[in-house]
Amino acid sequence: MASLAPISSWTAIGVTRALAAARRVQPPANSFLAGPRRDVATLVSQPSRFRSKSPGTSLSARCFSALSPEMKSTIDKVVQSHKVVLFMKGTKDFPQCGFSNTVVQILKSLNVSFETLNILENDMLRQGMKEYSSWPTFPQLYIDGEFFGGCDITIEAYKSGQLQELIEKAMCS
Repeated sequence: MASLAPISSWTAIGVTRALAAARRVQPPANSFLAGPRRDVATLVSQPSRFRSKSPGTSLSARCFSALSPEMKSTIDKVVQSHKVVLFMKGTKDFPQCGFSNTVVQILKSLNVSFETLNILENDMLRQGMKEYSSWPTFPQLYIDGEFFGGCDITIEAYKSGQLQELIEKAMCS
């Protein structure tokens, strides 16, 4: 993979390009994606075709992770390089999801500087973020390098004043 620009000069487009480069990495040879495609219907309708030759063993599929080491490293750098980062559907100027819009409006009301990444522009980023955060939905808010939560958690923290305190603390560190 080509060397990346300094983190301070990264933009959403630059991150998308870095993630696209990471996506070109071939799956491991022992990954089920490396061999011929087998859909579930074929496995169910013709199970004897895919049984192991050894008695007492059965077919095992190895899952391919969307979060490659290169993508994890890139996401780590993005999350660590900004105090507040929002992975969302759309952009802060044009949210494409009501939940993403809600979090953007909360952050704007707090007059906090934040970066956004549009997960709709890159399917590998969208799937990789779900694994990275162990959180299945978007938006995903990161504050001071740590995963904070999604829309509901952000709303509750905003109402209680916890979000403002955490952001003020992050901006001072």
